[in-house]
Amino acid sequence: MQTETNTPSLKKISFSTTIKASKEKVWAVLWNDESYRSWTSAFTQGSYAVSDWNEGSKILFLDGKGSGMYSTIAKKIPNEFMSFKHIGEVKDNIELPVDEQTQSWSGSMEDYILKEKDGSTELTIEMDVVESFMDYFKKTFPVAIDNIKNLAETKIAITIEAMIDAPVAKAWEYWSKPEHIMQWCNASPDWHAPHAENDLQVGGKFVTRMEAKDGSFGFDFAGVYDEVKTNELITYTLGDERKVSIHFSSDGNTTKIVETFEAEEENPVEMQRGGWQAILDNFKNHVETN
Repeated sequence: MQTETNTPSLKKISFSTTIKASKEKVWAVLWNDESYRSWTSAFTQGSYAVSDWNEGSKILFLDGKGSGMYSTIAKKIPNEFMSFKHIGEVKDNIELPVDEQTQSWSGSMEDYILKEKDGSTELTIEMDVVESFMDYFKKTFPVAIDNIKNLAETKIAITIEAMIDAPVAKAWEYWSKPEHIMQWCNASPDWHAPHAENDLQVGGKFVTRMEAKDGSFGFDFAGVYDEVKTNELITYTLGDERKVSIHFSSDGNTTKIVETFEAEEENPVEMQRGGWQAILDNFKNHVETN
């Protein structure tokens, strides 16, 4: 849906859609770097943003060629509202002072409003636009919104990998034996895995207890195996229905592990990627040093 209102020098245009996903998932799609680049490709290939994403901070909206505009984050309510105040133009990676041309839109606002109801999220985007850009945004923003909708309604798959300096049989054993799992299954030195159970067969269950060493927090990482091919492939389903696959490929005394998992919605994608990669790196170190 699209609406339009007028101000003396700018027109306000509004787009809205309903997305079958939580507001947390839609928010993550909007502002996580990887998905942001994806949905903003509707405007130009290579689009990206540079910011610490805090309220009051500067943000650069760039096209991959050193051009774009600089703005500020005027208001931020996580998972509910984001407002940008656009200031001036960027050319050749240089922020230009406001001139007569940019004066016509400097100070314009762009707002993102998220409202969740019954498991779906209504996303509304309102923005001030100069007349000369009205047709452009009427054409491109619906495409961008479709991109957002598709990304939010599809589970995000994250892939990590590692090259292990060990034969595949050893890597497989160290991946699957509980006494080894307890040695490597942690993302940082202040965490550990004090208990692990693993029935590595189709329909078999596994559970690894992951805890902060100071006892402040812990959880069970658990699931059921869907497919097991010795020294080649493991797939399983976690308790929240997310899917995970681990591929093992051998090249003599070297083993490549490629792990793909569906992201959850509570934490940023890059945080999840970093955490799972840290665990995989711990596995690599454990195999290579034992």
